[in-house]
Amino acid sequence: MGAAEALARVADTDRYPLTDPDGPGWKAVVSRTRDALAESGCCVLPDFIRPSLQEALSAECARIAPHAHYDVETVNAYNIDVGIPLPEDHPGRITVKRGNAFVARDQIPDDFIIHRLYANGLFQRFVADCFGLPRVHELADPLSALCLNVVEPGMEHPWHFDTNEFTVSLLTREAEDGGLFEYCPNIRSAEAENFDDVRRVLTGRGGDLVHRLALRPGDLQLFKGRYSLHRVSRVGGTTARHTAILAYSERPGVVGSVARTRQLFGRVLPEHLAAEGRAVRVDRLLD
Repeated sequence: MGAAEALARVADTDRYPLTDPDGPGWKAVVSRTRDALAESGCCVLPDFIRPSLQEALSAECARIAPHAHYDVETVNAYNIDVGIPLPEDHPGRITVKRGNAFVARDQIPDDFIIHRLYANGLFQRFVADCFGLPRVHELADPLSALCLNVVEPGMEHPWHFDTNEFTVSLLTREAEDGGLFEYCPNIRSAEAENFDDVRRVLTGRGGDLVHRLALRPGDLQLFKGRYSLHRVSRVGGTTARHTAILAYSERPGVVGSVARTRQLFGRVLPEHLAAEGRAVRVDRLLD
């Protein structure tokens, strides 16, 4: 089966004509997505997954959710050691409890919808086009390349910045209440941390900077999370919120650090030990 046919089996290619990367439909979708990313750093493609598959999408991810690694920990928005000495008014001194959990890639079957989408070469080309890159690579990390983020009722994914410049995610189950995606577009840049505005948001005084999204199962989100502070608000009700995170990089061979991997998944593999100390960043920001 070719990449175009495989993509059409999971994505609504009537609404998003992505089987021909040289066609006008592809170019129109990419253009709209680029415009949204340039304006706010975020673009949502509603019902990207075929409506007829959305129930299966939710069921598959709910089946593996019990494998999620839970580790309630004290964190800051920069995901750096909370014991690092910082100036008194530094936003990195503001800490919260992080209780969201992750199912690793090696626990996600190859025939699952999220895995078929993640590994599809034509979808990867679409992601690269949207972010204006010549190509993207699957992370070489055997755990974090593709994972399921689980936020149980009463929990939240607190304010943070991403290490990667861009993120691709797919909501697979929404919460009964809460669980909104909230973000502050371009609150910092590669040249400036803008600690004052970050502190305003973290202390609840920066509501004017916050955008909110209520995502639905099957919605694809492309997001520039390196420079936009973001979180998932507290989940209410009795249903956990599930999101697949499809991790790509501009360069091949990217593997997560030992400390961060153990934090997220409760374990590390030989690939992480072998890659330790070779991390590369695109800027000099705190993290």
